Amino acid sequence: MKEEGLKKVCRMLEELSEDISVPRNIRRGAREARELLMKEGESLDVRVASAISLLDELLNDPNIPTHGRTAIWNIMSALESLTASE
Repeated sequence: MKEEGLKKVCRMLEELSEDISVPRNIRRGAREARELLMKEGESLDVRVASAISLLDELLNDPNIPTHGRTAIWNIMSALESLTASE
C-alpha cells in the first residue's frame, strides 16, 4: 500500500520536474525531492519529512505559476498521507 503511494508521488514529482512551464529551480527541486524519496537506507518517515521540507521551500518562490504551486500542494498532501496511514 505505502509502496504504491510512494510510486504515485514519485510519478507526480517526475511530471513536475519535466514541466517546462515551471522555473528551472522548481524542476530541479522536484528531482531532488524524488531522489530523497528513493534513497534506500533511511526510514520512510525521514525521507518523507525531508522531501516535504524541500517542497515547502519551493513554495516560497514568487515566480512559480499557479499550476506548479497546486502540483506541489498535491504532492505534499500525498506525502503526508503516506506517514499518516500507519
